[in-house]
Amino acid sequence: MKILVLADEPDKMLWDHLDRRRLEGIDLVISCGDLSGSYLSFLTCFTCAPILYVHGNHDTSYTRKPPEGCICIDGELYVYKGVRILGLGGCMRYKPTDHQYTEWEMRKRVIKLWPKLFFRRGFDILVTHAPAEGIGDSKDRAHRGFGVFVWLLNRFKP
Repeated sequence: MKILVLADEPDKMLWDHLDRRRLEGIDLVISCGDLSGSYLSFLTCFTCAPILYVHGNHDTSYTRKPPEGCICIDGELYVYKGVRILGLGGCMRYKPTDHQYTEWEMRKRVIKLWPKLFFRRGFDILVTHAPAEGIGDSKDRAHRGFGVFVWLLNRFKP
């Protein structure tokens, strides 16, 4: 399966100079957050592949106008052609706004998903906006990783 993963900044090769052939052979598009809804909606016009997304910490406009033709997997276990995809968007809380969580709040999101994870025997792909703690994260709260992601990776070995 060929997956295109996007996050944070629109790729000019897709946004400004789109040639439909650039998306040929792509089976699935996954957005890890902080891309405009209009950008994701635009991509639906050029591919038949499903476009999945989780929220980034700057995706507050999705509440008013979600990306059209795209599938939100934030807080869900989504199965595509037998591949189990777990979506947990957002980042570590650094101000009171949507899609920002404390470590405990993110743990509660994972606990809520536990029956689905148990029933499906885990997941194959973890889609997040924030990193796992200690894996490519930074010291500032906006870029600090979640410890529960490390637990998920160690427990299910996707």
